[in-house]
Amino acid sequence: MSESRLREEICRYGRSLFERGLTPGSSGNISLRLDDGGWLVTPTNASLGFLDPARISRLDSAGRLVSGDKPTKEIPLHAALYESRGSARAIVHLHSTHAVALTMLPEIDPRAALPPMTPYYLMRAGETALVPYYRPGDPAVADAIRGLAGKYSSVLLANHGPVVAGDSLEAAVFATEELEETARLYLLLRNLNPRYLTPDQVSDLVQVFGLDLPSHHDHDGHDHG
Repeated sequence: MSESRLREEICRYGRSLFERGLTPGSSGNISLRLDDGGWLVTPTNASLGFLDPARISRLDSAGRLVSGDKPTKEIPLHAALYESRGSARAIVHLHSTHAVALTMLPEIDPRAALPPMTPYYLMRAGETALVPYYRPGDPAVADAIRGLAGKYSSVLLANHGPVVAGDSLEAAVFATEELEETARLYLLLRNLNPRYLTPDQVSDLVQVFGLDLPSHHDHDGHDHG
């Protein structure tokens, strides 16, 4: 896909996310990794609902601004996820309400922020890590992401929001939406003792769909916790 088409895709998906209330105001950002190692990334203080394809930031492989507006201050976050997860071609970071709310609950497991609630959560978002709070733009968040060693494609930043990588922009957007809907389900069902997928059901999904879950990282079908 040409760079001009990719710019249009960023605007189209950004507008879709914004219009459905998944990231308010000028919050959230999207990046795409290009074949030459550079990136396209949404500008700082830009609403995802009103992006201009010509003003999207173009960075070179060293992260220097080549053209467009000044990029989002969350560049260290995106860079760390691309660096540690080689298959990532696109990253979506939102301030979606239910995912942010989930990060504030005391019982959340940092290695699996959500239980296995639905097959599509595991198929699209995988398992989700929770990293501690850092102020927006703090370079230390990059170290926290690197500390996950590329095992997770979806990460929640405490009191901030989700960061989700995909092998395409569409995949990253769909995974982010699935993460938000699953967080919403969790909040609806919290303290109601719902039935989650069993370990055998999760292992079946891993085997049939070839899922790369951190708890099944050697792909032998056994849950390693």
